[in-house]
Amino acid sequence: MFSVGDLAVYPAHGVGVIEKIETQEISGCQMDFYVMRILDNNMIIMIPTKNVNNVGLREIIDQAEVLKLYSILEKRDVCIDNQTWNRRYREYMEKIKTGSVFEVAEVYRDLLMLKLEKDLSFGERKMLDTARTLLVKEISLARNVEEDQIEDDLDRIFS
Repeated sequence: MFSVGDLAVYPAHGVGVIEKIETQEISGCQMDFYVMRILDNNMIIMIPTKNVNNVGLREIIDQAEVLKLYSILEKRDVCIDNQTWNRRYREYMEKIKTGSVFEVAEVYRDLLMLKLEKDLSFGERKMLDTARTLLVKEISLARNVEEDQIEDDLDRIFS
């Protein structure tokens, strides 16, 4: 599915590059792994090639999907659930863990809208930063533009 040098998205960690594909023996069985370096923090992740779908490893979005992503971010007629912050945190974390950039966009939008109404908890502020980082990195690679420009786009959408 992926080749050395391909960019891919690993849920909750963001965009990385497949640096190599290697075979290792584990419990007497030969297994193939993608060795992936996350671009944001240089973390190395080994993903069994058989488990790609289970862990949610996917290609970065294309231009058409960027437009869909921006429409999600621009949508304002959404109802923010008035549940407790820790329940909301768990719900949003589940969305981020899906690996779907569209779910991440919803989390980002909802937290920014909530921030207008009340102070976010420490965990929610950290999640807001995580969602923003994941979006900026993937959109900048999908559109082939600098991350600063994407950050400006996001700020403009929510100004």
